[in-house]
Amino acid sequence: MKYIDISVSIRPDLPVWKGDPAVSILRESSIAGGDAANITHLNMGAHTGTHVDAPLHFLDGRRGVDRLDLDVLVGPAWVAEFGSTHEITAADFEKAEIPVGTARLILKTRNSRLWSEKPTVFDEDFIGISLDGAEWLVQRGVRLVGIDYLGVERSDSVSRGAPVHKRLLSAEIILVEGLDLSEVQPGAYGLMCLPVKIRDADGAPCRAILTRD
Repeated sequence: MKYIDISVSIRPDLPVWKGDPAVSILRESSIAGGDAANITHLNMGAHTGTHVDAPLHFLDGRRGVDRLDLDVLVGPAWVAEFGSTHEITAADFEKAEIPVGTARLILKTRNSRLWSEKPTVFDEDFIGISLDGAEWLVQRGVRLVGIDYLGVERSDSVSRGAPVHKRLLSAEIILVEGLDLSEVQPGAYGLMCLPVKIRDADGAPCRAILTRD
């Protein structure tokens, strides 16, 4: 079995969504300083790096990250690559030859290059899903969508009320954002994506891994 880590490393200069807390990693205690153990103090937002969005993120009263279905977060997945320069539309999904019945769909775009080309800067001009693309996913019964940057929809769409997030999350589709797919080819994989179990949280960092025989 081959394991492919598609998570980004948490580090102090990691790009975060505009307005989100910056990452702070401090060595609270150190063996070198005479303490019994090394202990790290970590401060960051729940939607930092590779992370999962729960419905509660944009919909009050809905499920938090600690109550998401494990059988959706683990299982067969399909990686589809898109050449879109702006948004992934319903027409793009139709042309992508995604197998019927795909429950976990991972979207690879030019976004993955941003992790190496702009490793410390949040680039607002990333590719996201359009509203009609979100509707396509809902109608096809997709249960999890992953994308290779910090938002499943474009920054300017979020500023207009985040309609894509709301449509997908209202349909109980789990969102995985902040993936690094630069070393991943399109096709069939297994997915393991387990968020940190934070009670009643709107999201949480996760370690996402693809597997292939």
